[in-house]
Amino acid sequence: MRNQSFLRSKAFTLVELLVVIAIIGVLVGLLLPAVQAAREAARRMSCSNNVKQIGLGIHNYHSAYNMLPRHKTGTGSNGANWFASSMLRNHEELSMLVGLTPFIEAQGLWEKISNPLVQGSQNYSAMGPTPDNSGSAATDYSPWFTELATLRCPSDPGVGLPAFGRTNYAACLGDSPWRGTGGGADDTLTRTSAFAQETRASMRGAFVPRQTTTFRDILDGLANTIIMGEITTDLGDNDTRTEGLHNLGMTLTAGGPSLCKNHANIDAQRPQFWSVGTGSAVDRRRGYRWADGNPIYTVMNNMLPPNSPVCRLTIAIENTGHHGQVTGVLPPSSRHQGGCHVLMGDGAVKFITDSIEAGNMNAMPVSSVGTTVNDNVPGRKSPYGLWGSLGTRASKEVIDTEF
Repeated sequence: MRNQSFLRSKAFTLVELLVVIAIIGVLVGLLLPAVQAAREAARRMSCSNNVKQIGLGIHNYHSAYNMLPRHKTGTGSNGANWFASSMLRNHEELSMLVGLTPFIEAQGLWEKISNPLVQGSQNYSAMGPTPDNSGSAATDYSPWFTELATLRCPSDPGVGLPAFGRTNYAACLGDSPWRGTGGGADDTLTRTSAFAQETRASMRGAFVPRQTTTFRDILDGLANTIIMGEITTDLGDNDTRTEGLHNLGMTLTAGGPSLCKNHANIDAQRPQFWSVGTGSAVDRRRGYRWADGNPIYTVMNNMLPPNSPVCRLTIAIENTGHHGQVTGVLPPSSRHQGGCHVLMGDGAVKFITDSIEAGNMNAMPVSSVGTTVNDNVPGRKSPYGLWGSLGTRASKEVIDTEF
């Protein structure tokens, strides 16, 4: 009898078992957010490390060639319009990331790109075809849709088609969109005095389309100038940061980036999303082609602060072939909470918050047609506050604020 009583006294009752299960459930519920936060912290650190590796690659490139990797470069158009697709040459549409490949542990890919390549029945010239998929050029040319781990942030879940080789890192062109696609060249890649003047006035960032820049050009100091920034790639969900509204009503003489930030097509209940589709083609979204130097894919600028909406200007602004090749308001963005990574000229990686001081977002960006000090006159101080001044390479702004 004593043994039976002893055994019964050591058994769990149903109530005790339920209490234990409830306690375990509460502990798991408390632990999961911490686990998720730890995983995101690890992804963010890995993303920051990628930016650092790109910075080291840029410095090694500069040491080797005494220049930054050129943005919008490659083989010419042979008299054809540069914005037309070609299987024979790339029309100087390649991003600065292409030339950087051998300096970011992608030597094998660079060997494919820099030499003639035979795939099936097609013979490709060195440096490949145009990096778009409007024809069979990029579809057949394997280097253009090869994804590089160094160019992908682990926090970004975007994968696969309709993208052709995604990138989460983009070149900084400064605080103005003008000539951000063509640079100093016209439709047939002929350099003209008028376009050179416009480009010199407006393209005030570390990189200038179709033009060589060096660290010597960054007179504001490498530690005070952003040369690259993080971008998030499109998921097909009408995200304002990745699907660019086109035909923004900004012209050379009227309108500022606030036209994009306060646009009527932004969902009032969910301001990170467009209320309706922007009408842009599904393959012409943010970060969709790492090898393509056209702005929507591999460019950021310093007008609106990080994680603000993306908007593109009209085709007529730079006489391009379609909306995938136009310039616009292109802030950096990320899937991290509260901001994104940027790369400074000295190789330092900074995390810039969405709330960085961005000056007067109603102001016109600098172009070559301004007539007054308060207008978009060349050489003026960036109207976009601390954020804008970090994007210019030689405007002599004084950075006296920690960021």
